[in-house]
Amino acid sequence: MSGKLYIVPTPVGNLEDMTYRGVKVLQEADLILAEDTRTSGVLLKHFEISTPMRSHHKFNEHEEAPKIAERILAGENVALISDAGTPGISDPGFMLSRECRRLGVEVECLPGATAFVPALVASGLPCDRFVFEGFLPPKKGRATRLELLAKDSRTVVIYESPKRLARTLRQLAEAFGGDREACVCREISKLHETYHHGTLSELSSHFEVNQAKGEIVIVIKGLQGKVKAADSEEE
Repeated sequence: MSGKLYIVPTPVGNLEDMTYRGVKVLQEADLILAEDTRTSGVLLKHFEISTPMRSHHKFNEHEEAPKIAERILAGENVALISDAGTPGISDPGFMLSRECRRLGVEVECLPGATAFVPALVASGLPCDRFVFEGFLPPKKGRATRLELLAKDSRTVVIYESPKRLARTLRQLAEAFGGDREACVCREISKLHETYHHGTLSELSSHFEVNQAKGEIVIVIKGLQGKVKAADSEEE
């Protein structure tokens, strides 16, 4: 009888955001796949989880996914976690899930932490319809993508690193228009969680002189008066 792949969200900040069910699954699994075993080791130690752990990240997932899927097919229960949030959302996870589905292995994803949902809801911008972009293309296709998103009537949600934030806000202001409303959300569920509201021009100017730290989510109001959806899945 084959086992099961459990996809387990982990806290994006506060460890108290971990669910009881998530802890139970990690305790009872035969193996935990972690994006970074050092980072996840802190989480496992906190919740007294002694399950064996193995690295599963973007540099080895192509090679590892078929092997892990075969182990599950042979009867092991495997839990997949990332450094923070839900695996597969701008983190490794898709390839293993796809391979398990291909082999007929059951995949169960637990509901739980992710950064973009609280950022979107707390931003004060419309959240009834939105498009989640994750990280924008670093170079090739970036300008084209920004141009397309600028015409979308839905709220746009983007992940960004603090080092690239100022440049990205500058590019967003150029593509969307400097007067477009936005919110920069930083360190969701952590001690220094902050929300900076304003136009893209105002936010760009602010972060040009104020270096941001921590994980960043940018929420941008959709284009008003026109209805057009970008070529992206609606979340």
